[in-house]
Amino acid sequence: MQHFPVFLALAGRRVLVAGGGDAAIAKLRLLLKTEAHITVLAEDPAPEITDWAADGRLTLIPRAQEPGDALCCVVAYAAHEDATRDAEALRLATADGALVNVVDDLQNSQFITPAIVDRDPVVVAIGTEGAAPVLARKIKADIEARLPAATGLLARIAKTFRATADALPMGAVRRRFWAEYYNEAGPRAADRGESAIRDTLDTLLDRHLSGDARPGHVDLVGAGPGDPELLTVKARRALDRADVVIHDRLVAPEILELARREAVILDVGKEGFGPSTGQDAINDLMVAHASGGAHVVRLKSGDPTIFGRLDEEIEALDAAGVAWTIVPGITAASAAVASIGQSLTKRGRNGSVRMLTGHDMQGFADQDWAALARPGAVAGIYMGKRAARWMQGRLMMHGAAPGTPVTIVENASRTDQRTIPATLATLPDVLADVTGPALLLHGLAPRAAAATLREIAL
Repeated sequence: MQHFPVFLALAGRRVLVAGGGDAAIAKLRLLLKTEAHITVLAEDPAPEITDWAADGRLTLIPRAQEPGDALCCVVAYAAHEDATRDAEALRLATADGALVNVVDDLQNSQFITPAIVDRDPVVVAIGTEGAAPVLARKIKADIEARLPAATGLLARIAKTFRATADALPMGAVRRRFWAEYYNEAGPRAADRGESAIRDTLDTLLDRHLSGDARPGHVDLVGAGPGDPELLTVKARRALDRADVVIHDRLVAPEILELARREAVILDVGKEGFGPSTGQDAINDLMVAHASGGAHVVRLKSGDPTIFGRLDEEIEALDAAGVAWTIVPGITAASAAVASIGQSLTKRGRNGSVRMLTGHDMQGFADQDWAALARPGAVAGIYMGKRAARWMQGRLMMHGAAPGTPVTIVENASRTDQRTIPATLATLPDVLADVTGPALLLHGLAPRAAAATLREIAL
């Protein structure tokens, strides 16, 4: 990040614009929305600028910039659309102590003006470091389409109500009040005007003040295999509401970034055969925070119903009388098999698919090896790296062909995903180079590799 985004207080402060053409007009249209004292220096100003000056909205000085013109200015714009004159404006304004933006000249600008979505007092600023103005405009249009015109009105009225709403306890209770106002009650009332919005706030506050303390809740959420774009809409909503997020080791940092800034983030990472937080300690954390009225998100990699110790956590919540909801996610096997262009089931090949774990609480997990060794059998094997040689031996002992394809997908769906074709015979040796979390697809080769093998066989 080369430009740090800030919102600059301009009320009652000086801003200078040097130039009187189209570039100056574009900047002035934005600046005139502020409460800044605007001075324009232009020898031949456009009619719009002259009219704004006549209306008292800015001060127009019909001459070229001179030393001292930018004294006490917070920012200045060089908007002559002429490189030589803009360079001189940059030199003079910098000498006077102002930060300078040279319009359409990122290299010589000391700050940039982002694309803006204006729902005063709600303002969304979009910047691309000057690299993609067209993209910034597209994002601006997308946000404008999604942000109702009444957003600013709701925010302005809410600002006057904040001191009254302080009667609610700090934390989750007060957040729930404002969430209901902005998400539901406020937008419904906006169509009826300001008085209806104010009445709605009063009614809403009375209800939240007189209501019983809301019990805590735990959402058991699947974070998916790692790609934030594979997170479900329901999971994103849960993260947005969470007071506490308790997450596993494999949850991607990009997904944790989606949680509210005020949320407490607790890492209870588990690693097979390595350091981990005990399950009882995780259960106690969930119960303790939810019993205090918090909305807890227990965030698990993949889908919580597949090798996620879900039942143990539900039993602990039930025993403590804590309400819970399961939010399913995309499991690693689905992401891994999609990445190699295959499907987990196929007519004429396999009418069933197994999801296996390489080890359990007793050690390496035993399976129905005879069924897995049959031609056409397909399985997604989780946590199988350390158990690979043991599984290889069991499968071959039950008649599996050494050439049975096995595809290793490391870091499925992430930017550093790696796909490694192997066979049952080569599996343990190939896995020696795999350091990240890996899903083993027994009985499947990447589509391109499978096609090559068929051609060789023919």
